[in-house]
Amino acid sequence: MNARPRLIVIGGDAAGMSAASQARRLRDSAELEILALERGPHTSYSACGIPYLVGKTVSSPEALISRDPATFRRDFEIDVRTGTEVEGIDLDRRTVTARPAGGRAVEESFDQLMIATGAVPVRPGLPGMDAPGVFGVQTLSDGIAVREFVDSRRPRTAVVVGGGYIGLEMAEAFVQRGMEVRLIEAATEPMTTLDPDMGRLVRDALTGMGVRVHLSEPVTGVETAPGGGAVRAVATEEASYPADIVVLGLGVRPGSDLARAAGIEIGPTGGIAVDARMRTSAEGVWAAGDCVQSLHRVSHAPVSIALGTHANKQGRVAGTNIGGGYARFGGVLGTAISKVCDLEVARTGLNEAEARRAGFEFETATLESTTRAGYFPGAAAMTLKMLAERRSRRLLGAQIVGWENAGKRIDVLATALWNSMSVEDVAAMDLGYAPPFSPVWDPVLITARKLAEQM
Repeated sequence: MNARPRLIVIGGDAAGMSAASQARRLRDSAELEILALERGPHTSYSACGIPYLVGKTVSSPEALISRDPATFRRDFEIDVRTGTEVEGIDLDRRTVTARPAGGRAVEESFDQLMIATGAVPVRPGLPGMDAPGVFGVQTLSDGIAVREFVDSRRPRTAVVVGGGYIGLEMAEAFVQRGMEVRLIEAATEPMTTLDPDMGRLVRDALTGMGVRVHLSEPVTGVETAPGGGAVRAVATEEASYPADIVVLGLGVRPGSDLARAAGIEIGPTGGIAVDARMRTSAEGVWAAGDCVQSLHRVSHAPVSIALGTHANKQGRVAGTNIGGGYARFGGVLGTAISKVCDLEVARTGLNEAEARRAGFEFETATLESTTRAGYFPGAAAMTLKMLAERRSRRLLGAQIVGWENAGKRIDVLATALWNSMSVEDVAAMDLGYAPPFSPVWDPVLITARKLAEQM
Protein backbone atom coordinates (compact mmCIF):
# COMPACT_ATOMS: atom_id res chain seq x y z
CA MET A 1 0.00 0.00 0.00
CA ASN A 2 0.97 3.63 -0.41
CA ALA A 3 2.57 5.60 2.40
CA ARG A 4 -0.38 7.97 2.28
CA PRO A 5 -3.96 6.69 2.22
CA ARG A 6 -5.09 6.61 -1.38
CA LEU A 7 -8.52 7.29 -2.85
CA ILE A 8 -9.23 6.10 -6.37
CA VAL A 9 -12.21 7.63 -8.14
CA ILE A 10 -13.69 5.79 -11.13
CA GLY A 11 -15.49 8.35 -13.29
CA GLY A 12 -14.58 11.98 -13.84
CA ASP A 13 -17.90 13.75 -14.18
CA ALA A 14 -20.46 15.08 -11.67
CA ALA A 15 -20.50 12.51 -8.89
CA GLY A 16 -16.88 11.41 -9.15
CA MET A 17 -15.26 14.82 -9.22
CA SER A 18 -17.66 16.26 -6.64
CA ALA A 19 -16.54 13.49 -4.30
CA ALA A 20 -12.87 13.98 -5.12
CA SER A 21 -13.05 17.76 -4.68
CA GLN A 22 -14.92 17.57 -1.40
CA ALA A 23 -12.53 14.95 0.00
CA ARG A 24 -9.63 17.20 -0.95
CA ARG A 25 -11.21 20.20 0.80
CA LEU A 26 -11.26 18.15 4.02
CA ARG A 27 -7.95 16.32 3.60
CA ASP A 28 -4.90 17.96 2.02
CA SER A 29 -2.52 16.14 -0.28
CA ALA A 30 -0.19 15.23 2.59
CA GLU A 31 -3.05 13.34 4.23
CA LEU A 32 -4.79 11.82 1.21
CA GLU A 33 -3.65 10.96 -2.30
CA ILE A 34 -6.44 11.12 -4.89
CA LEU A 35 -6.33 9.45 -8.30
CA ALA A 36 -9.27 9.93 -10.68
CA LEU A 37 -9.64 7.66 -13.70
CA GLU A 38 -11.92 8.77 -16.56
CA ARG A 39 -12.36 6.84 -19.79
CA GLY A 40 -13.29 9.92 -21.84
CA PRO A 41 -11.28 13.08 -22.54
CA HIS A 42 -13.37 15.46 -20.40
CA THR A 43 -14.12 16.01 -16.71
CA SER A 44 -16.87 17.87 -14.86
CA TYR A 45 -19.06 18.92 -17.74
CA SER A 46 -22.77 19.60 -18.13
CA ALA A 47 -24.30 16.66 -19.98
CA CYS A 48 -27.64 18.46 -19.73
CA GLY A 49 -26.24 21.16 -22.00
CA ILE A 50 -25.44 18.81 -24.89
CA PRO A 51 -28.68 19.42 -26.87
CA TYR A 52 -28.05 23.16 -26.61
CA LEU A 53 -24.52 22.65 -27.92
CA VAL A 54 -25.94 20.79 -30.93
CA GLY A 55 -28.53 23.53 -31.50
CA LYS A 56 -25.81 26.21 -31.16
CA THR A 57 -27.55 27.92 -28.26
CA VAL A 58 -24.27 27.12 -26.50
CA SER A 59 -21.36 28.34 -28.58
CA SER A 60 -18.65 25.78 -27.84
CA PRO A 61 -17.96 22.53 -25.93
CA GLU A 62 -15.64 24.44 -23.57
CA ALA A 63 -18.62 26.43 -22.29
CA LEU A 64 -20.06 23.21 -20.82
CA ILE A 65 -16.90 22.26 -18.91
CA SER A 66 -16.83 23.34 -15.29
CA ARG A 67 -13.28 22.17 -14.50
CA ASP A 68 -10.86 20.49 -16.87
CA PRO A 69 -8.25 17.91 -15.83
CA ALA A 70 -5.48 20.53 -15.66
CA THR A 71 -7.52 22.59 -13.18
CA PHE A 72 -8.02 19.57 -10.91
CA ARG A 73 -4.32 18.79 -11.01
CA ARG A 74 -3.24 22.37 -10.36
CA ASP A 75 -5.85 23.65 -7.90
CA PHE A 76 -6.91 20.44 -6.12
CA GLU A 77 -3.80 18.27 -6.41
CA ILE A 78 -5.92 15.47 -7.84
CA ASP A 79 -4.15 13.18 -10.30
CA VAL A 80 -6.69 12.99 -13.15
CA ARG A 81 -5.99 10.48 -15.89
CA THR A 82 -8.35 10.79 -18.84
CA GLY A 83 -8.61 8.23 -21.63
CA THR A 84 -8.27 5.49 -19.02
CA GLU A 85 -10.77 2.63 -18.83
CA VAL A 86 -11.13 0.71 -15.56
CA GLU A 87 -11.56 -2.95 -16.47
CA GLY A 88 -11.88 -4.56 -13.06
CA ILE A 89 -11.94 -4.15 -9.29
CA ASP A 90 -10.28 -6.64 -6.92
CA LEU A 91 -11.70 -6.06 -3.44
CA ASP A 92 -9.43 -8.63 -1.77
CA ARG A 93 -6.21 -7.14 -3.15
CA ARG A 94 -7.62 -3.57 -3.00
CA THR A 95 -6.66 -2.83 -6.60
CA VAL A 96 -8.27 -1.69 -9.83
CA THR A 97 -7.09 -2.69 -13.29
CA ALA A 98 -6.93 0.33 -15.58
CA ARG A 99 -6.02 0.55 -19.26
CA PRO A 100 -4.89 3.85 -20.80
CA ALA A 101 -6.02 4.35 -24.39
CA GLY A 102 -3.69 2.37 -26.63
CA GLY A 103 -1.63 1.20 -23.67
CA ARG A 104 -1.14 -1.81 -21.43
CA ALA A 105 -3.34 -2.52 -18.43
CA VAL A 106 -1.87 -1.56 -15.06
CA GLU A 107 -2.92 -2.21 -11.48
CA GLU A 108 -3.50 0.69 -9.11
CA SER A 109 -3.92 0.14 -5.38
CA PHE A 110 -6.47 1.93 -3.20
CA ASP A 111 -7.36 2.36 0.43
CA GLN A 112 -10.75 3.81 -0.43
CA LEU A 113 -12.61 3.56 -3.71
CA MET A 114 -15.27 5.85 -5.17
CA ILE A 115 -17.38 4.36 -7.98
CA ALA A 116 -19.05 6.96 -10.21
CA THR A 117 -19.52 5.05 -13.44
CA GLY A 118 -22.69 6.88 -14.46
CA ALA A 119 -25.39 5.46 -16.68
CA VAL A 120 -25.34 3.40 -19.85
CA PRO A 121 -27.57 4.43 -22.77
CA VAL A 122 -30.23 1.95 -23.84
CA ARG A 123 -29.22 0.91 -27.35
CA PRO A 124 -31.41 -1.91 -28.65
CA GLY A 125 -29.80 -4.71 -30.63
CA LEU A 126 -31.70 -3.90 -33.82
CA PRO A 127 -30.34 -3.86 -37.37
CA GLY A 128 -28.38 -0.76 -38.31
CA MET A 129 -28.06 0.75 -34.84
CA ASP A 130 -24.29 1.08 -35.25
CA ALA A 131 -24.47 2.68 -38.70
CA PRO A 132 -22.70 5.99 -39.45
CA GLY A 133 -25.11 8.80 -38.66
CA VAL A 134 -26.76 7.05 -35.68
CA PHE A 135 -25.84 8.74 -32.41
CA GLY A 136 -26.42 8.53 -28.69
CA VAL A 137 -25.97 11.70 -26.64
CA GLN A 138 -24.74 10.48 -23.27
CA THR A 139 -21.33 12.18 -23.06
CA LEU A 140 -19.83 15.48 -24.13
CA SER A 141 -17.85 13.60 -26.77
CA ASP A 142 -21.16 12.32 -28.15
CA GLY A 143 -22.50 15.86 -28.33
CA ILE A 144 -19.40 17.13 -30.09
CA ALA A 145 -19.70 14.28 -32.61
CA VAL A 146 -23.35 15.13 -33.38
CA ARG A 147 -22.58 18.83 -33.79
CA GLU A 148 -19.63 18.15 -36.07
CA PHE A 149 -21.75 15.76 -38.15
CA VAL A 150 -24.48 18.40 -38.56
CA ASP A 151 -21.93 21.12 -39.36
CA SER A 152 -20.09 19.05 -41.98
CA ARG A 153 -22.82 16.90 -43.54
CA ARG A 154 -25.70 19.40 -43.44
CA PRO A 155 -28.38 16.72 -42.97
CA ARG A 156 -31.87 17.70 -44.12
CA THR A 157 -33.91 15.05 -42.30
CA ALA A 158 -33.53 13.97 -38.67
CA VAL A 159 -35.27 11.21 -36.72
CA VAL A 160 -35.25 11.19 -32.93
CA VAL A 161 -36.09 7.82 -31.41
CA GLY A 162 -37.60 8.23 -27.94
CA GLY A 163 -39.73 11.01 -26.51
CA GLY A 164 -38.11 11.62 -23.14
CA TYR A 165 -36.16 14.69 -22.01
CA ILE A 166 -33.19 14.10 -24.31
CA GLY A 167 -35.45 13.24 -27.24
CA LEU A 168 -37.46 16.44 -26.88
CA GLU A 169 -34.40 18.62 -26.46
CA MET A 170 -32.66 17.04 -29.46
CA ALA A 171 -35.79 17.51 -31.58
CA GLU A 172 -35.71 21.20 -30.66
CA ALA A 173 -32.00 21.41 -31.50
CA PHE A 174 -32.56 19.89 -34.95
CA VAL A 175 -35.49 22.23 -35.64
CA GLN A 176 -33.21 25.15 -34.74
CA ARG A 177 -30.66 23.80 -37.23
CA GLY A 178 -33.27 23.92 -40.00
CA MET A 179 -33.98 20.21 -40.42
CA GLU A 180 -37.18 18.31 -41.06
CA VAL A 181 -37.63 16.44 -37.80
CA ARG A 182 -39.58 13.33 -36.83
CA LEU A 183 -39.91 11.96 -33.30
CA ILE A 184 -40.77 8.28 -32.92
CA GLU A 185 -42.06 6.96 -29.59
CA ALA A 186 -43.28 3.47 -28.69
CA ALA A 187 -45.64 4.79 -25.98
CA THR A 188 -49.01 6.42 -26.55
CA GLU A 189 -47.67 9.90 -25.72
CA PRO A 190 -44.22 11.51 -25.38
CA MET A 191 -42.75 12.20 -21.94
CA THR A 192 -43.75 9.00 -20.15
CA THR A 193 -42.62 10.52 -16.85
CA LEU A 194 -45.82 12.58 -17.17
CA ASP A 195 -49.36 11.24 -17.17
CA PRO A 196 -50.75 10.71 -20.70
CA ASP A 197 -53.13 13.67 -20.44
CA MET A 198 -50.16 15.95 -19.75
CA GLY A 199 -47.99 14.21 -22.35
CA ARG A 200 -50.68 15.01 -24.91
CA LEU A 201 -50.03 18.71 -24.36
CA VAL A 202 -46.36 18.13 -25.10
CA ARG A 203 -47.25 16.27 -28.28
CA ASP A 204 -49.47 19.14 -29.43
CA ALA A 205 -46.62 21.61 -28.85
CA LEU A 206 -44.16 19.44 -30.80
CA THR A 207 -46.58 19.24 -33.70
CA GLY A 208 -47.10 23.00 -33.52
CA MET A 209 -43.38 23.64 -33.94
CA GLY A 210 -43.25 21.42 -37.04
CA VAL A 211 -42.05 18.11 -35.57
CA ARG A 212 -43.81 15.07 -37.04
CA VAL A 213 -44.70 12.89 -34.06
CA HIS A 214 -45.25 9.14 -34.49
CA LEU A 215 -46.67 7.41 -31.41
CA SER A 216 -47.21 3.74 -30.52
CA GLU A 217 -44.61 2.82 -33.15
CA PRO A 218 -41.79 0.62 -31.85
CA VAL A 219 -38.67 0.95 -34.00
CA THR A 220 -37.63 -2.26 -35.78
CA GLY A 221 -34.32 -1.11 -37.23
CA VAL A 222 -32.28 1.43 -39.14
CA GLU A 223 -31.99 1.16 -42.92
CA THR A 224 -28.58 1.94 -44.41
CA ALA A 225 -26.97 2.45 -47.77
CA PRO A 226 -25.80 -0.75 -49.53
CA GLY A 227 -22.67 -2.31 -48.15
CA GLY A 228 -23.17 -1.17 -44.56
CA GLY A 229 -23.11 2.52 -45.39
CA ALA A 230 -24.65 5.55 -43.74
CA VAL A 231 -28.15 5.73 -42.34
CA ARG A 232 -30.97 6.23 -44.83
CA ALA A 233 -34.17 5.66 -42.86
CA VAL A 234 -35.68 4.45 -39.60
CA ALA A 235 -38.12 1.54 -39.84
CA THR A 236 -41.03 0.94 -37.47
CA GLU A 237 -43.84 -1.60 -37.42
CA GLU A 238 -45.90 0.94 -39.39
CA ALA A 239 -43.61 2.55 -41.96
CA SER A 240 -40.12 3.64 -43.01
CA TYR A 241 -39.09 7.26 -42.41
CA PRO A 242 -36.21 8.94 -44.27
CA ALA A 243 -33.30 10.09 -42.10
CA ASP A 244 -29.91 11.67 -42.75
CA ILE A 245 -29.19 11.59 -39.00
CA VAL A 246 -30.69 9.56 -36.14
CA VAL A 247 -30.45 10.26 -32.43
CA LEU A 248 -31.38 7.60 -29.87
CA GLY A 249 -33.10 8.96 -26.78
CA LEU A 250 -34.34 5.67 -25.34
CA GLY A 251 -33.22 6.29 -21.78
CA VAL A 252 -30.40 4.86 -19.69
CA ARG A 253 -29.71 2.15 -17.14
CA PRO A 254 -27.30 2.35 -14.18
CA GLY A 255 -23.69 1.69 -15.15
CA SER A 256 -23.24 -0.90 -12.41
CA ASP A 257 -21.58 -3.73 -14.35
CA LEU A 258 -18.10 -3.06 -12.95
CA ALA A 259 -19.39 -3.10 -9.37
CA ARG A 260 -21.47 -6.21 -10.02
CA ALA A 261 -18.46 -8.09 -11.39
CA ALA A 262 -16.52 -7.19 -8.23
CA GLY A 263 -19.21 -8.70 -6.01
CA ILE A 264 -20.64 -5.41 -4.74
CA GLU A 265 -24.36 -5.57 -3.93
CA ILE A 266 -26.68 -4.41 -6.70
CA GLY A 267 -30.21 -3.32 -5.84
CA PRO A 268 -33.51 -4.33 -7.50
CA THR A 269 -33.40 -1.34 -9.85
CA GLY A 270 -30.05 -2.46 -11.28
CA GLY A 271 -28.24 0.36 -9.49
CA ILE A 272 -25.52 -0.10 -6.88
CA ALA A 273 -27.05 -0.44 -3.42
CA VAL A 274 -25.81 2.32 -1.09
CA ASP A 275 -26.79 3.64 2.32
CA ALA A 276 -27.53 7.29 3.13
CA ARG A 277 -23.79 8.01 3.46
CA MET A 278 -23.20 6.53 -0.03
CA ARG A 279 -21.42 3.43 1.32
CA THR A 280 -21.68 0.24 -0.70
CA SER A 281 -21.72 -3.31 0.66
CA ALA A 282 -17.90 -3.43 0.43
CA GLU A 283 -15.74 -1.90 3.16
CA GLY A 284 -14.16 1.36 2.09
CA VAL A 285 -16.02 1.45 -1.24
CA TRP A 286 -18.42 4.28 -2.02
CA ALA A 287 -20.67 5.01 -4.98
CA ALA A 288 -22.76 7.92 -6.22
CA GLY A 289 -24.53 9.31 -9.26
CA ASP A 290 -26.40 7.60 -12.05
CA CYS A 291 -24.85 4.20 -11.24
CA VAL A 292 -26.58 3.92 -7.84
CA GLN A 293 -30.13 3.45 -6.67
CA SER A 294 -31.70 5.98 -4.32
CA LEU A 295 -34.61 6.11 -1.90
CA HIS A 296 -37.70 7.91 -3.20
CA ARG A 297 -38.98 10.21 -0.46
CA VAL A 298 -42.65 9.76 -1.39
CA SER A 299 -42.97 6.07 -2.29
CA HIS A 300 -40.08 5.00 0.01
CA ALA A 301 -39.08 2.58 -2.75
CA PRO A 302 -35.65 2.22 -4.37
CA VAL A 303 -35.39 4.08 -7.69
CA SER A 304 -32.75 4.78 -10.30
CA ILE A 305 -33.19 8.31 -11.65
CA ALA A 306 -30.38 9.74 -13.77
CA LEU A 307 -30.15 13.45 -12.97
CA GLY A 308 -27.12 15.68 -12.55
CA THR A 309 -28.67 17.31 -9.48
CA HIS A 310 -28.68 13.99 -7.63
CA ALA A 311 -25.19 13.07 -8.84
CA ASN A 312 -23.58 16.28 -7.59
CA LYS A 313 -25.27 16.07 -4.18
CA GLN A 314 -24.45 12.40 -3.73
CA GLY A 315 -20.85 12.97 -4.76
CA ARG A 316 -20.49 15.76 -2.21
CA VAL A 317 -21.97 13.53 0.52
CA ALA A 318 -19.57 10.71 -0.35
CA GLY A 319 -16.60 13.10 -0.45
CA THR A 320 -17.49 14.54 2.94
CA ASN A 321 -17.56 11.08 4.49
CA ILE A 322 -14.38 9.96 2.71
CA GLY A 323 -12.65 13.10 3.98
CA GLY A 324 -13.52 12.31 7.59
CA GLY A 325 -16.69 14.39 7.95
CA TYR A 326 -20.27 13.25 8.28
CA ALA A 327 -23.04 13.71 5.72
CA ARG A 328 -26.19 11.90 4.59
CA PHE A 329 -28.14 11.97 1.35
CA GLY A 330 -31.82 12.59 1.97
CA GLY A 331 -33.33 10.79 -1.01
CA VAL A 332 -34.92 11.94 -4.26
CA LEU A 333 -38.21 13.19 -5.65
CA GLY A 334 -37.30 12.96 -9.32
CA THR A 335 -37.85 16.68 -9.81
CA ALA A 336 -37.06 17.58 -13.41
CA ILE A 337 -37.69 20.40 -15.86
CA SER A 338 -37.15 20.78 -19.58
CA LYS A 339 -38.31 22.86 -22.53
CA VAL A 340 -39.21 22.39 -26.17
CA CYS A 341 -38.75 25.77 -27.83
CA ASP A 342 -40.89 27.97 -25.56
CA LEU A 343 -42.91 25.14 -23.96
CA GLU A 344 -41.80 24.29 -20.40
CA VAL A 345 -42.33 20.81 -18.97
CA ALA A 346 -41.77 19.95 -15.31
CA ARG A 347 -42.60 17.22 -12.83
CA THR A 348 -41.89 16.13 -9.26
CA GLY A 349 -42.86 13.22 -7.04
CA LEU A 350 -45.12 10.48 -8.39
CA ASN A 351 -47.29 10.35 -11.48
CA GLU A 352 -50.49 8.29 -11.54
CA ALA A 353 -48.87 5.03 -12.66
CA GLU A 354 -46.10 5.36 -10.05
CA ALA A 355 -48.62 6.14 -7.31
CA ARG A 356 -50.63 3.02 -8.19
CA ARG A 357 -47.52 0.83 -8.16
CA ALA A 358 -46.63 2.23 -4.73
CA GLY A 359 -50.06 1.22 -3.41
CA PHE A 360 -51.53 4.70 -2.85
CA GLU A 361 -55.19 5.55 -3.12
CA PHE A 362 -55.22 9.06 -4.52
CA GLU A 363 -57.15 11.89 -6.10
CA THR A 364 -56.02 14.22 -8.88
CA ALA A 365 -56.87 17.76 -9.89
CA THR A 366 -55.94 19.57 -13.09
CA LEU A 367 -56.11 23.32 -13.67
CA GLU A 368 -55.77 25.41 -16.81
CA SER A 369 -54.52 28.88 -15.92
CA THR A 370 -52.07 31.58 -16.99
CA THR A 371 -48.48 32.36 -16.08
CA ARG A 372 -49.28 36.01 -15.27
CA ALA A 373 -52.40 38.00 -14.48
CA GLY A 374 -54.71 37.39 -17.41
CA TYR A 375 -54.84 41.07 -18.36
CA PHE A 376 -51.07 41.55 -18.24
CA PRO A 377 -49.15 41.52 -21.56
CA GLY A 378 -47.35 38.23 -22.09
CA ALA A 379 -49.74 36.13 -20.02
CA ALA A 380 -49.47 32.58 -21.39
CA ALA A 381 -51.34 29.33 -20.87
CA MET A 382 -50.23 26.69 -18.40
CA THR A 383 -51.70 23.43 -17.14
CA LEU A 384 -50.93 22.17 -13.64
CA LYS A 385 -51.81 18.72 -12.27
CA MET A 386 -51.49 17.48 -8.69
CA LEU A 387 -51.92 14.12 -6.98
CA ALA A 388 -52.67 13.61 -3.26
CA GLU A 389 -53.23 10.59 -1.04
CA ARG A 390 -56.87 10.20 -0.01
CA ARG A 391 -56.31 9.11 3.56
CA SER A 392 -53.54 11.45 4.65
CA ARG A 393 -54.33 14.24 2.13
CA ARG A 394 -50.58 14.42 1.57
CA LEU A 395 -49.32 15.76 -1.75
CA LEU A 396 -47.85 12.91 -3.84
CA GLY A 397 -46.73 14.59 -7.03
CA ALA A 398 -47.22 17.38 -9.54
CA GLN A 399 -46.76 18.09 -13.24
CA ILE A 400 -46.68 21.36 -15.19
CA VAL A 401 -46.87 21.99 -18.92
CA GLY A 402 -46.97 25.62 -20.01
CA TRP A 403 -45.28 28.55 -21.62
CA GLU A 404 -42.77 31.09 -20.32
CA ASN A 405 -42.46 31.25 -16.52
CA ALA A 406 -44.63 28.16 -15.94
CA GLY A 407 -42.04 25.45 -15.29
CA LYS A 408 -40.10 26.75 -12.29
CA ARG A 409 -43.26 26.67 -10.18
CA ILE A 410 -42.39 22.99 -9.83
CA ASP A 411 -39.81 23.99 -7.21
CA VAL A 412 -42.56 25.22 -4.88
CA LEU A 413 -44.25 21.83 -5.17
CA ALA A 414 -40.98 19.94 -4.75
CA THR A 415 -40.42 21.86 -1.50
CA ALA A 416 -43.91 20.90 -0.36
CA LEU A 417 -43.27 17.24 -1.20
CA TRP A 418 -39.89 17.27 0.57
CA ASN A 419 -41.65 18.38 3.72
CA SER A 420 -44.66 16.00 3.39
CA MET A 421 -47.18 18.84 3.21
CA SER A 422 -50.91 18.27 2.81
CA VAL A 423 -52.89 19.87 0.00
CA GLU A 424 -54.43 22.22 2.58
CA ASP A 425 -50.92 23.28 3.60
CA VAL A 426 -50.03 23.95 -0.03
CA ALA A 427 -53.24 25.91 -0.66
CA ALA A 428 -52.45 28.14 2.33
CA MET A 429 -48.84 28.97 1.38
CA ASP A 430 -47.80 32.63 1.22
CA LEU A 431 -46.51 32.96 -2.36
CA GLY A 432 -45.33 36.10 -4.06
CA TYR A 433 -47.74 37.99 -6.26
CA ALA A 434 -47.56 40.80 -8.79
CA PRO A 435 -49.34 40.90 -12.18
CA PRO A 436 -46.14 40.35 -14.22
CA PHE A 437 -45.49 37.09 -12.34
CA SER A 438 -48.82 35.39 -11.57
CA PRO A 439 -52.55 35.80 -11.12
CA VAL A 440 -53.50 37.00 -7.63
CA TRP A 441 -54.31 33.37 -6.85
CA ASP A 442 -51.29 31.50 -8.14
CA PRO A 443 -52.13 28.32 -10.09
CA VAL A 444 -50.28 26.32 -7.42
CA LEU A 445 -52.68 27.56 -4.75
CA ILE A 446 -55.83 27.12 -6.85
CA THR A 447 -54.94 23.55 -7.91
CA ALA A 448 -54.18 22.56 -4.31
CA ARG A 449 -57.45 24.07 -3.12
CA LYS A 450 -59.37 22.31 -5.91
CA LEU A 451 -57.77 19.01 -4.93
CA ALA A 452 -58.55 19.55 -1.23
CA GLU A 453 -62.21 20.19 -2.05
CA GLN A 454 -62.42 16.90 -3.99
CA MET A 455 -61.14 14.76 -1.14
